[in-house]
Amino acid sequence: HAPLPGTQPPVRSLFVDRWGTLAELPAAGYARCWKDVRFHDGAIDALFRAQQAGWRVYLIGNEDGVARGDLADEAWVALESRLLAHLRTLGVLVRRNYACLDHPEGRPPHKKPSVFRLPATGLLYHAAPKDGVVLAASWVVGDSTLELAAGERAGCHVAAVRTGLGLGDRTLDVEPAMVCRDLVQTVQTLLGIEAYSQV
Repeated sequence: HAPLPGTQPPVRSLFVDRWGTLAELPAAGYARCWKDVRFHDGAIDALFRAQQAGWRVYLIGNEDGVARGDLADEAWVALESRLLAHLRTLGVLVRRNYACLDHPEGRPPHKKPSVFRLPATGLLYHAAPKDGVVLAASWVVGDSTLELAAGERAGCHVAAVRTGLGLGDRTLDVEPAMVCRDLVQTVQTLLGIEAYSQV
């Protein structure tokens, strides 16, 4: 029998920033190819454990290298494919990879505004109806104020990490619910809170 309406737990998700949070922030601010990608120690395993605990995993971030024309669209598609395939082989199934390739001051064809460009909330409000994500039960994890501000505006919980920019951009005023050493500590904390709440 199907569960009665309202008896299932909310669909909660982790919206994780790619560069600086999951992987090291490249010198250029973006990865040009697969060999530029260096994952933070334990980060992939942390996402796997979160997924096993019932969290859906999303990746988020602006890809200004593509928007400015410094990275060809084809190169980004190849990099994205390798990234998602690598995570998949390690058991992390990314529900959606929200990568905004547009910028109001970019180069054609990406010279245009986008509701998916952080700190806009488009990607979060897209995931909610498309995948049934309950934003109030979800977390945005990032190293810059852009993704965290989007999370706050959409009603998500937000967690900052000290890797990458470590909120050093100070572009926007945000108040994270927690600040952790890295993605590993963030997931450990969330799973610990969850375990405590079930006692």
